[in-house]
Amino acid sequence: MNPWQEVVERIEAGDNKDLVELLRGFGELGRRAVAVQLPGYLADRVGQGWAARWEVRDRAAGFRLAGAACLGGAAQVAAWLNRRELRAVSAPETDAARILSLIEDRPVKWREELAVRLVRRLRPLTRRAWPRSGEGWELAAALVLETGVDVPDSDAFVAGWAWRVTERRQTGEAQDLAQDPLLDQMVPRLFHAQGVAEALAWENGRSTTMIDELAALAAVGRVSRRTLLEGCASRFMAGGEGGELAPFVTLWRRLGAEVAEIPVLDFVRLLPSAPSLLAELMAEELRRADAAGAVDDELWAEAVQALTFRAEKKHVTAGLRWIAEAAPSRAEGALPALATVFGQDTPALRDRAVRLAVALAPHAGEPGREAVRQEAGLLPDGPRGRIEAAFGEVAAAPAEPLAGAVLMARDLPSLPPPIASAAELAAWLEAEPAAPAQFERALAALVELSHRDRGAVARALRPWLESRWWRPLDANGHFFGLAENHGVLLARCVLAVVSPDHSRVITAQLTGERHFAEPPLTLFVRRRFHEIIARLEAGATVPVLLAAPTAPTGHVDAETLVTRMELLDGAEPLEADFLQALLRLPRRSEPALAVRAGRLTSRAGVVLAAWLRDGGLPDPVVGWAVEPVRRRSPYSSLMEEVVEAHARVEPATTLPEPLTEPLGELWALERTTGYPGYAHDLEWWPSIMPSHREVLAAHLLEYLPTSGDTEVLAALVHGEGPLGAATAGVIAVGMGHERHRQRAAAADALITLAARGQLPAADLGAAVASLLQAGLLKLNRVTAVLEEVVMAGAHAEVWSVLAAALPPILPRQGHRPAPGLGDLLAVAVRAATLSGASADLEGLAELAARRGGSRVVEQARSLAQVVTSGGSGG
Repeated sequence: MNPWQEVVERIEAGDNKDLVELLRGFGELGRRAVAVQLPGYLADRVGQGWAARWEVRDRAAGFRLAGAACLGGAAQVAAWLNRRELRAVSAPETDAARILSLIEDRPVKWREELAVRLVRRLRPLTRRAWPRSGEGWELAAALVLETGVDVPDSDAFVAGWAWRVTERRQTGEAQDLAQDPLLDQMVPRLFHAQGVAEALAWENGRSTTMIDELAALAAVGRVSRRTLLEGCASRFMAGGEGGELAPFVTLWRRLGAEVAEIPVLDFVRLLPSAPSLLAELMAEELRRADAAGAVDDELWAEAVQALTFRAEKKHVTAGLRWIAEAAPSRAEGALPALATVFGQDTPALRDRAVRLAVALAPHAGEPGREAVRQEAGLLPDGPRGRIEAAFGEVAAAPAEPLAGAVLMARDLPSLPPPIASAAELAAWLEAEPAAPAQFERALAALVELSHRDRGAVARALRPWLESRWWRPLDANGHFFGLAENHGVLLARCVLAVVSPDHSRVITAQLTGERHFAEPPLTLFVRRRFHEIIARLEAGATVPVLLAAPTAPTGHVDAETLVTRMELLDGAEPLEADFLQALLRLPRRSEPALAVRAGRLTSRAGVVLAAWLRDGGLPDPVVGWAVEPVRRRSPYSSLMEEVVEAHARVEPATTLPEPLTEPLGELWALERTTGYPGYAHDLEWWPSIMPSHREVLAAHLLEYLPTSGDTEVLAALVHGEGPLGAATAGVIAVGMGHERHRQRAAAADALITLAARGQLPAADLGAAVASLLQAGLLKLNRVTAVLEEVVMAGAHAEVWSVLAAALPPILPRQGHRPAPGLGDLLAVAVRAATLSGASADLEGLAELAARRGGSRVVEQARSLAQVVTSGGSGG
């Protein structure tokens, strides 16, 4: 048997241990024989389709061993080992050891070059993607150590080292970090490499982190403490997000810098713009240095002004505390900083700044006094009077007239034209459709083009399918979640065209009882994919998809639908596709279309004619409420009572007989039982029922709190149909999302409805109050959304919302106001002023009459004054 055949047999058998022994025994001629055949053989195997590609990946270790042992140049070997099909191996340390043993007789310069090339080819690490994104690191590191070559600059290599150290600690394989052979090379680079922060701070249930270990090594002199401190300081100077700097802030604290080691000038200059976590550290260190006499008056003044200028209240507070502790001789540096605080909207901070300024007045020179007078006009009457008594006359700042923006709503993106050819469809699929409208476009093209020339479509789409499909004859790994993912469902539709036999195998494997409940709308979308797959598996086609949208909202033009039905020439359409098309019809159509549809001879044609004649289905009765629910605890088998918002949908009248069963589950909705409802495809829902927004909102209200994709709200409001309590409720839930991007989608929905004059403001105000009182919303998040909507020009609509929301949440006599209420009242003041509102809000006068100058009371007084005088009419 020739050398090449022996190598192939061992690679395909997965016998890597024996393959190593075989390769070690080869001479130069045997290696050349393998090197000539190996690249072509791999190319042929990869070209045999998806199953072969998976077999190659399973045998990647053998291919790597053969290439490392037999290919010639270091560049050629590096390229071979970094091929996409060969990068991942199940045991990277074993792989590295075997490859090292096979190349040990290569020249030192060759191995050094390979080490450098492998390090430079390492891919950037992504968040917690190690070890997947660290493929190749073990071999690169082993070569670096074996050759002693200087490691080239590579963030991926440094981050890989940090993740490998962390991984070993978590799995109990950790060696003493002090004995790590790469420690001395890697430590100085940690402070400059991207992607190391999370590895340094990662605990994963352990009590220590890599930061803890580095600090401990510095304490015993194994690592230079000075190197760590200087590295932290340089990392601070380089900037970055708070999360990227957090481990280095922790390390600095653990090292306990001496006063002489604090870079005072650098910290002062960074203080205005540093992330909050770093600014807190620097302020503490600067105060410590100041106490030791290491901060001169000029730098001190710069530091306290930087703190009081920052937006975060904790930093302003720290600046005020530092000023309070300072000697009166520093008054000239302190007064400009105190004057900055006069514009604060937090009364406690503002009043403290006034008290400190008054105390320093006898020690102030004219520049400091002038700085105070210039800013004191921003103060309310009482504090301004105290400043005047100490610093001289102050001119009250003229009130800036408020001006509202012009309210405009963004339209949905237009639909692209239909796909006209199989080649265009292949290119479209290659771009990986993401939005429902993109899936609809691809699905419609697949069906129509397959009806015209199924063979051409199959030939055009086979390469795309083979490059994307994972193990098509093994559905076990797909069933939960992936098998019913829309991307996989679309690929299954393609598979049914390209290879119906394989498709039937998949369908059979995935057929079975599901053991968990799913939302009716999710099942409705999926049913349409399934019937298309079944039709294509049977070798049949249909000329057109009836429900392919003609508008960005998901609507199907009524005349277009009648024309599509006529193309069927009396044949019955696909049931789920027909039902989806009905739900996508606009609420109104021309009477002549009902007459034209009446000439259709199919049973579906009769249903369509009646739908157009009667104006579709009658709107159901929709409502929602906050109510207690008994749920099983996610952390135990015990039942617990929680408060949740739940919607109800009940048909107003009996649905027409042909539609009772298929659409009844959409026109009725009950509270989910067991675990809270969850849906992974909310972005599809608005296009299912674009003419029934309130019904759709009720379904969303049942699933949005746990699913979290509030971006669906921006699509919901572009549809048709009545809006009411359910729409208000689901928008209110979106306003309370923990992420700003998701709250922005709720704001976008509000702006769209306001611009169209469709916002159910009273319902939204009631929903906000109800969810706040139940503890299901955080006030600061609601305030941020409403402020954004006011700034967009919807001040009258926001005032209408707050006029309904405020009375239930204003504190009654003897009760404390909710945290953040002052900010919400400030938004109400602006909205009421711009809209010229007048109102008598229950509880507002009592709150405004309270003693003291808290922000809540101040804003309540301002609001009472505005709504009593009728605002500015802006």
